[in-house]
Amino acid sequence: MKVITLYNNEKQLIKRARKGARMAQKAIYEQHSPKMLSVCRMYIKDLQYAEDVMLRGFFKVFTKLDTFKGKGSFEGWIRRIMVREAIDFLRAEKPMQFSDDLENHNRLKAVMPDLDSETDYLQEMIDELPEGYKVVFMMAAVEGYKHKEIAEVLEISVGTSKSQLAKARKMLQKKLTKENWKDGLEGSGK
Repeated sequence: MKVITLYNNEKQLIKRARKGARMAQKAIYEQHSPKMLSVCRMYIKDLQYAEDVMLRGFFKVFTKLDTFKGKGSFEGWIRRIMVREAIDFLRAEKPMQFSDDLENHNRLKAVMPDLDSETDYLQEMIDELPEGYKVVFMMAAVEGYKHKEIAEVLEISVGTSKSQLAKARKMLQKKLTKENWKDGLEGSGK
């Protein structure tokens, strides 16, 4: 019978994973993959593509593990890699478009009424944003990136980042207001 040492201490896990210990890498993957898939899914609508991006992200995590200096959280470091991988994927699919005119975009599609939870409902609404709006919104509102960081990663101006965020928020707010108004009418029997 082979005894497998479990590495519960994150610093120990990282140290062992840097040396190529597969069990330590597996433990890191199992610990962080559910959250990281969720991160990738926030940017990429198709779950299968999001899974592929996550796997590429973990490959990068393990090949670049020596660059993690232990400053800040390990999960945050992995998360940044996943966000950049998701953005790289989106860029490879088609160039992101950043619009100056909110009115030129198609309106959001009708949200499916049978979504399981509020989270699914919100994710569906975010998925329907134009891609430029969505990426900036996710980076700023969810990931906490500053506009300067967003501008550097996406190779856009700080002003474009700010306007895309404002337009994304306005679009989501308009959709939420419209949906709440519809729900109020249906609930009142009118």
